[in-house]
Amino acid sequence: MPNQQKKIIFCMAGVLSFLCALGVVTAVGTPLWIKATILCKTGALLVNASGEELTKFMGEMQYGLFHGEGVRQCGLGARPFRFSFFPDLLPAIPVSIHVNIILFSMILVILTMVGTAFFMYNAFGKPFETLHGPLGLYLVSFISGDVCANVLFVPRVAGSCGCLVMILFASEVKIHRLSENIANFKEGTYAYKTQNENYTTSFWVVFICFFVHFLNGLLIRLAGFQFPFAKSKDTETTNVAADLMY
Repeated sequence: MPNQQKKIIFCMAGVLSFLCALGVVTAVGTPLWIKATILCKTGALLVNASGEELTKFMGEMQYGLFHGEGVRQCGLGARPFRFSFFPDLLPAIPVSIHVNIILFSMILVILTMVGTAFFMYNAFGKPFETLHGPLGLYLVSFISGDVCANVLFVPRVAGSCGCLVMILFASEVKIHRLSENIANFKEGTYAYKTQNENYTTSFWVVFICFFVHFLNGLLIRLAGFQFPFAKSKDTETTNVAADLMY
């Protein structure tokens, strides 16, 4: 492939990585990860509400990794509330999982920015067949997107930061019932139950970032670079024969 086309491909990959980094930073700071509908179970049972009457007991909330807001409905009008995870909701959430989500999000941002630097360096600088060149791109893409499964020098246990963020957040919401814990926090009179939960903008931004890292891996391959250490058997046989001769 001509050098000009390689530069264009690396520029595209660099721009995509930079946009992903900005997107993840924005996603982490916004309360747009989950939108949930909550039912005031106590109030509905007291009046034996059903059908359209349940709408008077249906509230909603949306939240992210640091804060959120919502409205409680118990038949007596709307009760808006705001909350922050640190330090208000620490007794109600799985702190270790939540902190790990934030930590892996930050690592994802850092790795994405490093990937951007590698792409731009290879586009406008002098590429190397070392860690500073394509190997560096494979390394960063694997750690943050888990797309270069054939890279032998990167441990598989490093995993995918983007994938881990989504898995950990989904487990916190579904398994640990995060929305119900938030709705029932310091509510002694009423009990709330989650009716439905939907992942919103910020969660899908992380998913898109994960997909872009996969796309970047394809762009590296499209530029004509072979996977590291992926040598043909014929080459290895020739090298062994040459070593035996000497």
